[in-house]
Order: sequence, then structure tokens, then C-alpha cells
Amino acid sequence: MLQNDTLEQLRVLWQEGEARDANLTSASARWRMIAPDAGKFLYQLARAAGARRIVEIGTASGYSTLWLALAAQSNQGKVTSLDNAGDFRAVAESRLAAFGLAHLVRLETVEAAAWLSALEAGPVDFLFLDADRSSYPALWPQICRVLRPGGLLVMDNALSHPQECAPFIEQVLATDGYLAETYPIGKGQFVILKDE
Repeated sequence: MLQNDTLEQLRVLWQEGEARDANLTSASARWRMIAPDAGKFLYQLARAAGARRIVEIGTASGYSTLWLALAAQSNQGKVTSLDNAGDFRAVAESRLAAFGLAHLVRLETVEAAAWLSALEAGPVDFLFLDADRSSYPALWPQICRVLRPGGLLVMDNALSHPQECAPFIEQVLATDGYLAETYPIGKGQFVILKDE
């Protein structure tokens, strides 16, 4: 159960991150954290789904990882968070340790396509996608393979970057056996249910 003091810590952490990013001109130097309402949404979905094997593509500074780890903790699960760059790995590790969640998360500095292709079919309960949007269409076949029937995928930035997300959204909507909808939470959450 999420306590009010944890929610407050997460809110303050987000505010600090937003203040830091506002002073930076380079997009690659920013922490690029999801908004707290998006974090709550991820937690609610993963918690309600009883997700135990959670995968995140796009760790960045680990803010979304905290929300996913909190859900995993309640479900006696684990999170594997993938990022192809380790620029903010130390920040993510520090945050997870500060919240007492480091034991629930495996941080991997790896290309998502290679990691997914090495995974057996169907073990993933919940997948959060928040990385290089141009890579999503190429990842979709592997995501379909590793997501279990009844599993959920959430993609961030559906409303803040509609043109970049459009090819992936069109691809998903054209795939039988998947039910998807965009929710105006945070920067737009595209939620996909593997409806098999």
C-alpha cells in the first residue's frame, strides 16, 4: 500500500527534477521524468493487474522505475529496467536505494531489442515503454512474443509527441488480439491489453 509520506517523497523528487531540467538546454542531459499522475496511473495498473514480472524500456533517471518497483513490491514481483545508455544509472540506483527498492529492480544497460529477443515467450505481465519512440515499431513483434495473454503495455508520450508515436500506434491498432486506448494522463498514456 502506498503511504502518504511515500507519495509526498515522490512529488518532491519530481519537483526537484523539473526544476533541474528547466535549467538545461540539452535534451539528452535532462532527467525526463514522467509526471506524478502518470506514475500513479502506472502503479494502479500494475498493482491491479497483479503484475509480478515488470519490464521497463527507458530507465533514464529511474523515476518511473520507482513507481513500477512500488507496484512490484506489493505484488511480490520484480522489475527489469532497460536503457541503452548508462548516463543516469547512478541517479537511478541512488533513488532506488533511498526508497528501499533496490533489491526489487535489475538495471540493465542494453539495447531493448537484443534483450527482448533473448527472452522466452510470454513471461512479462506489464511493460512500460518510454524510450526512443522511433524504435517502437521494430520492437513490437518482440513485445507481442514476450507479453503474456492478459498482459499490459503502457507507452508514454502519446499526446505530447503524437507524430513520433503515430507509426507505433497504427501498428498496434492493426494487430488482432490487442485492445488499446490513449488516456490523457501525464503526457498521454497509450495502454495496450493483450486480449488473448
